[in-house]
Amino acid sequence: MNKKSILLLGSIALDTIKTKYGTRKELLGGSATYAAIASSPFVKVNLVGIIGNDFPVEGEKILEESCNSTKDLVIEEGETFRWGGEYHENGDDRDTLFTNLGVFENFSPKVSSVNSNPDFIFLANIHPELQLSILKQCQKKATVITDSMNLWIDIARDSLLDVLEQTDILLINRSEVYDLTNNRNMDQSISQILEMGPKTIIVKYGSNGSKLYNHNGVSYSIGVINVPKVIDPTGAGDSYGGGLVSGLAEGLTIKDAMLRGTVMASLCIENFGTESIYSANHNIINERIKILSNS
Repeated sequence: MNKKSILLLGSIALDTIKTKYGTRKELLGGSATYAAIASSPFVKVNLVGIIGNDFPVEGEKILEESCNSTKDLVIEEGETFRWGGEYHENGDDRDTLFTNLGVFENFSPKVSSVNSNPDFIFLANIHPELQLSILKQCQKKATVITDSMNLWIDIARDSLLDVLEQTDILLINRSEVYDLTNNRNMDQSISQILEMGPKTIIVKYGSNGSKLYNHNGVSYSIGVINVPKVIDPTGAGDSYGGGLVSGLAEGLTIKDAMLRGTVMASLCIENFGTESIYSANHNIINERIKILSNS
């Protein structure tokens, strides 16, 4: 199978997570971390990111194992980006406890020449100005997959709209759809977003699965794997994105890539941090894809 190359930009962090199942500190986290690990059983990405010189050796080892190249991972004097979150009893809603940007605050991503001709660019959740910087540095027309969040819609809307103009596939959740369009009718909102540039939109509904819409009027839904105990939902959307882009890079249909993304998200939430996706093997992944495709 001729696997295509993936350039991944996103955050790399150390997380403190509180859920009803306990508290964990200094967990390996960040949007790029989850996406890279979720993609790695299939296609290893070329990573663009930044960490501080306090980043744990074990974390570096996991990133190196999970990526094809960490040439564009900057290690800078200072503290690694840290984030803390506490989940409500329902497991979906959460409060941010703290955000310490550290070296991430002045990050200016640079793509080396060896990584500047990717087939796919996955812009994981990160400031749209950084996403635009990556798009400018890449030399050929790649398939661009963009993930976003409410914060950027609120504070960097113009930059986000510039990114959307160059996006092929947009990953977004329901509340972000409404925030982006100021319209609470889903069909109307999707039409508005398709006019902003993306050819395809995948709306992530969390525990209710995901739904694809495209500019040809095609739409279909993918369900979820029933996980008995949702230990930590952090990174589920990023893991979905990593699974999805790896499938596309291997030449899967977008529907089959969505199935893979859903399975990687289901593995992610079964334990704190990246533990479950990092230790997942092909057997369990394929078994879950089979269950999901037959449901």
